Amino acid sequence: MTSSTPVPPHRPVALHPTTVAVHAGRPATEPDAPLNPPVVFAATYVGVEPSGQGERGYGRYGNPTWSALEEAVGALEGGTALAYGSGMAAAHAALELVPAGGVLVLPTHCYLGVAASAEERAARDGLQLRRVDIANTDEVLAAADGADLVWLESPTNPMMEVADLPALCGALRGRVTTVVDSTFATPLRQQPLELGADLVLHSGTKFISGHSDALLGLLVGRDGTLMSRLEGVRKLHGAAPGTMEAYLVLRGLRTLPLRLNAAEANAQVLAERLAAHPAVNRVRYPGLADDPGHAVAARTMSGPGSLLSIELADGPTAIAFVAALELWVFATSLGGVESMLERRRRWAGELATVPEGLVRLSVGIEHVEDLWADLAQALDAAAGPSDGAGSVDD
Repeated sequence: MTSSTPVPPHRPVALHPTTVAVHAGRPATEPDAPLNPPVVFAATYVGVEPSGQGERGYGRYGNPTWSALEEAVGALEGGTALAYGSGMAAAHAALELVPAGGVLVLPTHCYLGVAASAEERAARDGLQLRRVDIANTDEVLAAADGADLVWLESPTNPMMEVADLPALCGALRGRVTTVVDSTFATPLRQQPLELGADLVLHSGTKFISGHSDALLGLLVGRDGTLMSRLEGVRKLHGAAPGTMEAYLVLRGLRTLPLRLNAAEANAQVLAERLAAHPAVNRVRYPGLADDPGHAVAARTMSGPGSLLSIELADGPTAIAFVAALELWVFATSLGGVESMLERRRRWAGELATVPEGLVRLSVGIEHVEDLWADLAQALDAAAGPSDGAGSVDD
């Protein structure tokens, strides 16, 4: 072996996910090679005779920067990953697996964009939608009989319901295609493919990126034929991710373990304090022992995550609470380093089963006492004597 021959690093056979998040998707360790995969801006690639094209062919078909991100996320989930221009682009690709006139099982409470897309497909292509309580395993399995695709989301947005993924994916394996939206849990808190799911969906915009600056979606699976179909949707429908976005999401992935651990620890403290506050009627967080999803989450997830929802007295109280906050950011996204929240019924499409006073909180990595001080003063202000704040319109 000469001095110029690259020496592969010594690594154990099985790496901890925290280590995989840091090291997966990097270039070969060769002298003078970049440590991080470079940003490759390319819409056109040089072709090779006689076929007239190389491995990638065209900028819409592939990019080295996408490939690095896909390798890293695939390694974390234990499958092959495909990146899309947004979480909804990835969701659209998965919903395209349902044929015209087919049957789609969908959680009663799930991401609004997915529900709207499913409703659109139902109206256009005659899909039959079966809405289910995702926490009721028997109900989901009964609805899955004769279905073409079962869409699972756990924990759910914004009601924080927890599905028994081992029971569901195990029972449905080989019977029906299953998709698990694992955006809230991230690849670090649950592994749906290991449980028998066919596909895992992530909005890379959220926790994986973690810095509220990049739109991107991901699908991960193990079946080569299925992944080829999904890649075909990406090519034909132009759902390719931006190169810079792929780079930013991969850079964010490197710190996901640290960010998630810190945010989750904050969320646990805040959930316990919020549950004891007289202005809060209910806290929805699987990390609380009395939460309906606690037992299942403790058995199926390696941590409860950093999303929680609180229920205040009514809509005006929730509006006043949000308006009184000074540190928390009023925003519709989640999973960033900064703490964000919103009243979900402000959206016209939100289900009536979501309480008017429900506020979803995405806990960030700030100091927990600063976060609590802001929440406490806003709760006190919202619950105090009416001074017109309750009529604030967001």
